[in-house]
Formats: sequence, structure tokens, C-alpha cells
Amino acid sequence: MDGLHDQIRKLENHIIKHAKSYDPRMLYRLKTVPGIGDVLALTIMYEVLSIERFPTVQKFCSYSRLVKCASESAGKKTGASGSKIGNAHLKWAFSEAAILFIRGNQTAQNYLAKQTKKFGKGKALSILAHKLGRAVYFMMKRNDVFDMKYFFRTH
Repeated sequence: MDGLHDQIRKLENHIIKHAKSYDPRMLYRLKTVPGIGDVLALTIMYEVLSIERFPTVQKFCSYSRLVKCASESAGKKTGASGSKIGNAHLKWAFSEAAILFIRGNQTAQNYLAKQTKKFGKGKALSILAHKLGRAVYFMMKRNDVFDMKYFFRTH
């Protein structure tokens, strides 16, 4: 196990070194989100490539599988369809980030508890993942770092 652990660590360091030559500022900004470390930041950065290809946050969230597709025919909504449309890697990254985000973060735990009362635990985690996805979109679009106060502000 120790030999494999050392090999994995060397491989991760090699990948991070090359990623820093690709876009070091974006990698740094993504890692300012609590719960997003090296692996998730690299996954998001390489799966998105250029945020400019998404004209709106809705298109980004749809591509990231953070929202369900609406099925509509003749002006009538018939439910959700196309659960496999979009990028599965981004869905995984944001879902994982949501779980790690609440670890040791009392504000996030309170937010999750409030959403859990309304929607149930699974849906509450999906809502948090969607909220993180939106935050990452605007961070990438504005070249800004994560701001916890702005993330949890109420209208």
C-alpha cells in the first residue's frame, strides 16, 4: 500500500505541476471554494476548458447536470427527461464538492438543515451542489475568488 501511495502522490504532483502551467490563476481561484481541492479543481478546470462557451449560468448548470431537463410537448410539461444529457464528470465534481463543503462549515450545515426540512436530504444536497455550480460559473466568468458572505447572502 505504501508503495502505491507514493506512486499516486508523485503522479498527482506531476499532474498539478503541468496544470499550473496551463492556467495557474484559475486553479488557485477554484481552490478558494471550501471543499474543492486539487483533484476537484483539476476536474472542473479541464472539463469546462473555457467558460466563454457558456453564455448563461443556466446553460452551464444544464451542461453540468445540476438541473433536470424539462420535457415539453405542445405547450404542456410532461416531467423531466434526458437524465444522461450533460457532463457526468462535472456532476460528480460538484456533488462531491457539496459534501466536502459542509464539513466543518457551520453556516453551510445550517443552510443544509434548512433545505433538508423543506426538500429532504438528497434534494438538499443537490440544491447545494447547484448553488456551488452557479458560484463557480461566476467566479470563472469574473476571474474572482470565492466569497462565503456573498454565497450565503439573502435577497
